[in-house]
Amino acid sequence: MKNIAIFYCRRIKDHTCIACAKCFKGVHEREGEFAGDEDIEIVAMTDCGDCPGLLMPRVSMLQGLVEGLGRKIDTIHLGTCVKLAREHGECPLDLPALQQKIEDKTGIPVVVGTHPYI
Repeated sequence: MKNIAIFYCRRIKDHTCIACAKCFKGVHEREGEFAGDEDIEIVAMTDCGDCPGLLMPRVSMLQGLVEGLGRKIDTIHLGTCVKLAREHGECPLDLPALQQKIEDKTGIPVVVGTHPYI
């Protein structure tokens, strides 16, 4: 079982995607960035911390919380909404740099994106 955590854009959630339904569908159908994955379980889902980019402290807090519950995070996904906020909005995150920083700090692989639905 692959345990994943998903970070979504605080400003977009419930505006372009109500209740993260697209992420849940992507996991269930193994589509988008979940294609080819084995059994997946979402162990955590939370927002990015809002602009100007407060994701790093949230990653550390979430990792501690999940581990305190006797679980682990195998992969972190930055939601498709985060990609869209960066590409079409004013999101200040440098996604490649953030991806590398999270991986370096936590040792957990980071995938940018979740689902193929617009």
